Amino acid sequence: MNKQDILNEAKKLQPQLQEIRRDIHRHPETGFDVSRTKALVMQKLTEMGYKPAEMGKAGVIAIAGDPGKGRTILLRADMDALPLSEEADVDYRSETPGKMHGCGHDMHTAMLLGAAKLLKSHENELMGAVKLEFQPAEEIFQGSPDMLSSGLLEDPHPDAAMMIHVTAGMPIPSGCFLISGGGISSTSCEQYHITVKGKGGHGSTPHESIDPITAAAHIHIALGEINSRELDPNSFGVFTTGRFEAGLTSNVIPDSAEMWGTIRTTDPENKTGELIRTRMREIVRSVGAAFRCEADVEFYDFCPCMMIDPVLAAQAKDFMTELVGEKAIDLSLVSGGKAGGGSEDFAFVSHKIPTVSMFLTAGCSNDGYIYSQHNPKVRFDDSILCCGSAAYAYTAARWLEEN
Repeated sequence: MNKQDILNEAKKLQPQLQEIRRDIHRHPETGFDVSRTKALVMQKLTEMGYKPAEMGKAGVIAIAGDPGKGRTILLRADMDALPLSEEADVDYRSETPGKMHGCGHDMHTAMLLGAAKLLKSHENELMGAVKLEFQPAEEIFQGSPDMLSSGLLEDPHPDAAMMIHVTAGMPIPSGCFLISGGGISSTSCEQYHITVKGKGGHGSTPHESIDPITAAAHIHIALGEINSRELDPNSFGVFTTGRFEAGLTSNVIPDSAEMWGTIRTTDPENKTGELIRTRMREIVRSVGAAFRCEADVEFYDFCPCMMIDPVLAAQAKDFMTELVGEKAIDLSLVSGGKAGGGSEDFAFVSHKIPTVSMFLTAGCSNDGYIYSQHNPKVRFDDSILCCGSAAYAYTAARWLEEN
């Protein structure tokens, strides 16, 4: 596949890709409830000549090329948005209250549709097959395992996998590709929910009540000792309480208090996570009891750390250098070789087949400041959509040639 042809054809697709992306951006959908986005993807793929198939609760797959000619590579784009109210100053703002594409998944969907168009145009040149995956529910870490359990790695079985994620917060010009090296590129993540039950009463008579807020506050502080005093300083393990709720008014001691948060580690075997979970259970229950409360913690929505195959990563770096030259950058030069603190549910796939991930810089100023993902004011530069489409298509085609 000629790189210049791919770049030129991708540039011609740019107006269509931007239109698709902005349409998806105006109508964000979260979790598995992505029926409109899924229908759009199915429609566009069908118009290109594919026979797309639904997979799992809300996923879509399509095949370019012929699995009988060689190996198969999987390309993934996620489709879901975030439960945010958009504050970005754009003329295609979200029209759905409380939902926003604040992580760039609308960009990913448009880019993979562009790649699908390019691959279909060069289908007879492919030395194998490209499996296109449009995935829901990445933000809640449920979409990837759902599609895996529904046969994602079957008929045909992919021999390698690749994903691209746009990034808005890095001080690097838009349109550059950061390619992860081998090893762990992002942390695992697990959600937790702590419930503290006391006895409510009037604020003037605290001695007649059992205050769950006091107990919950001490639990929150005590949990910090796990990281500072119980984990190996050379390991990585952190938990963050991001939501704390108790009471409805100032003069009433409530019956209960609740906390929600996340645990993140870079341990592929999750032993660090198991230690944190064990100690959290002990601390929550015992500190709660010390303040006369019943307290417990539950864990849910686990996502493992992302594992990058070193051989595939090196090949991807070579292919991208062929395609975009100096705009292909080794991620370790930016990250210092450290795993990113964010998590990605494509990690489930990375623990089963060789996987590589890339970041495409797409920061765009809003009120003179470039906001990062998951901020209600974030803006993504969608003039680089064609670059993402070309990267998906070219890397897949070149990998099939080399393998």
